[in-house]
Amino acid sequence: MFTRLRALLPDVFSGGIVISILLGLFLPCRGGVATGFEWLTQAAIVLLFFLYGVKLSRRSVVDGILHWRLQSMVAFFTFVFFPVVVSLLSPVLELMVGTGLFAGLLYVACLPSTVQSSIAFTAVAGGNVPAAVCSASVSSLLGVFLTPLLVGILFSVDDTRGMHVGMDTVLTISYQILLPFALGQLVQNKLQAWTAVHRNLIARNDQLTIWLVVYTSFSGATAQGYWQSLDVYHLFGLIVASLLLLFIIQGIIWFCCKLAHFDKADSITTLFCGSKKSLAVGAPMMLAIFGSLDNNLLLPLMVFHQVQLMLCSQLAAHWKRQAHKAEKNGNKSKGNPTDLP
Repeated sequence: MFTRLRALLPDVFSGGIVISILLGLFLPCRGGVATGFEWLTQAAIVLLFFLYGVKLSRRSVVDGILHWRLQSMVAFFTFVFFPVVVSLLSPVLELMVGTGLFAGLLYVACLPSTVQSSIAFTAVAGGNVPAAVCSASVSSLLGVFLTPLLVGILFSVDDTRGMHVGMDTVLTISYQILLPFALGQLVQNKLQAWTAVHRNLIARNDQLTIWLVVYTSFSGATAQGYWQSLDVYHLFGLIVASLLLLFIIQGIIWFCCKLAHFDKADSITTLFCGSKKSLAVGAPMMLAIFGSLDNNLLLPLMVFHQVQLMLCSQLAAHWKRQAHKAEKNGNKSKGNPTDLP
């Protein structure tokens, strides 16, 4: 009984997001305190990407490049196919979520894959974990360069959004993201032992950064009266649109894996790494690209993040049950992947 109740409770990260939202709604910061939180958030973002530089092994990048067929497919779906699908479906999606929140879906489409959850789901589902580590890590690295480029292309199509990527954005990304990441790579050998011992502390820093970003954003939105103008119909439409996008992307990825004759482990890895989008990178990068936390961008990112976690957890559990059943029946075949549930 208690085990079932515990399963219904959110994990620490999701629970922290909920608490950050509630604090931003009911205890928003103003004036000098709000300015202090903005500085604290920016400092946390710099530390976040510095630690990414320390954690990302150069060897994983090399290994990822060597597995070029899988990596190419993940990169294609993450940075090409996903933005194209959102753009093609723009009339339907914009009707479902409204113009403001649709800009957020465009931003989601430009982001790299997640790291921690992609690897975790791949491991649970019996996928190719080393390839997932490489794919997710390389995707995050590519996102530093490709996400601002994609944002510049997609958002410039409609000038009414008033969001553009110029030289000031490039400079901001350089000192706020690229420079800390490069410094992390330079001191990687010296800090490798420390990061190995303090992995849990580093993971908590990732979570704390997102919580700060969410609280700062929701706090500012409350102070500006954003929530009074938010349509409940569009919020519901955002959830449905996130599910629709995931079903389309994951279904086509699975079909392409069959065409490419990937085995089941590589297919699972490609699906998880190629269809998911990173809140951990997306929220900080929003500050660097747009200069502020726009709730029309952040809200779709958070909703999509939660929807992808729920859907991918069900897929991972399904494949885990399949593996246990096959093992129980003595069937350890490594043939073509089965159909999606």
